[in-house]
Amino acid sequence: MNPYPRRAAKVLAAASLTALAGCVSTPRGVSEPIAAAPQPRFDALAFFTGHSEGRAKLKKIFSAPVDVHVISDGSVEDGTLHLVQTVQEGAKPPRQRSWTMRETSPGHYSGTLSDAEGEVTGETLGNRLHLSFKMKGGFPTQQWLTLSPDGHRAHNVMKVRKLGLTVGVLVEDIRKD
Repeated sequence: MNPYPRRAAKVLAAASLTALAGCVSTPRGVSEPIAAAPQPRFDALAFFTGHSEGRAKLKKIFSAPVDVHVISDGSVEDGTLHLVQTVQEGAKPPRQRSWTMRETSPGHYSGTLSDAEGEVTGETLGNRLHLSFKMKGGFPTQQWLTLSPDGHRAHNVMKVRKLGLTVGVLVEDIRKD
């Protein structure tokens, strides 16, 4: 049996994966997650209590960027944040998703997301909140929210991966009423 066709197929597959890895990047004109600062401390429960609105760009692999609009309403009951969001992604019909989040120890969070499989975990470092979870379908997701100095806005960068490749990037500006 000739080993060269098999080797050539492996090289072609590796080259294809390398090319795909560069397909999804942060949308043009938008930075990577903002560096953390010691103050103000990002208190996720306080920030998401009440009404907030997010405007974002979402770039998925093999797709043009789309605008995303997120309206959020949150309340805290017995130390748990209950956040209901209406998400409008491009021309798709609006959909609702919900979060729960509880601070398990100072700066550490645990919760759920209706779009996720399993637990959502989070931790804060100064003005930055880092969330980790797996989206339905097995997509490992990392999200970095950086609180503005006035505490009324957060810069959100979310990266979704599959098989080690970044397949989606969302960059959002969240404003609290």
